[in-house]
Amino acid sequence: MRILVAVASRHGSTAELATALAAGLRHHGADVDVRSPGAVASVAAYDVVIVGSAVYRNRWLRAARDFIDEHAEALQGREVFLFSSGPIAEQDRPVNNHYDVAPVMARTGAREHRMFAGKIDPAVLGAGERVVVRMTGAQLGDFRDWDAVGSWASEIVDRVSDRTGARVPTEQTH
Repeated sequence: MRILVAVASRHGSTAELATALAAGLRHHGADVDVRSPGAVASVAAYDVVIVGSAVYRNRWLRAARDFIDEHAEALQGREVFLFSSGPIAEQDRPVNNHYDVAPVMARTGAREHRMFAGKIDPAVLGAGERVVVRMTGAQLGDFRDWDAVGSWASEIVDRVSDRTGARVPTEQTH
């Protein structure tokens, strides 16, 4: 099973989630490539495509949106999963409004979308981003749930294997 994880990340936190997801997929026997969306010319070589993006101002990053625009037709013929990564704040604060992924799911035929909590490191934020963090009440820190990412990797392999009948070894052989 060949899997592409195309991930758009502004400061690296979402890319780290994608790397952890890829490690989980590999652990279950999948052959996985992790690429930035702009580095993908074609999805033809992949059985499964996972597209992820950081969410800023309730939107996916442009690179992820452009990837969907460019590859939407080709994605229709593949197993597609989506994920988003965003900050955490007190309930009912604007920062908790996540990206409306329904149109992307419809265009790509995606089977599922997962939202993962993100990480806010003030040392890497620009001045405007720091203002937005203060205004929205977003909490500083790393809220990523690595166990949830690993569990999702297992679920993806199981679901795709069940649907396609492909056998994926449970342990990699070297």
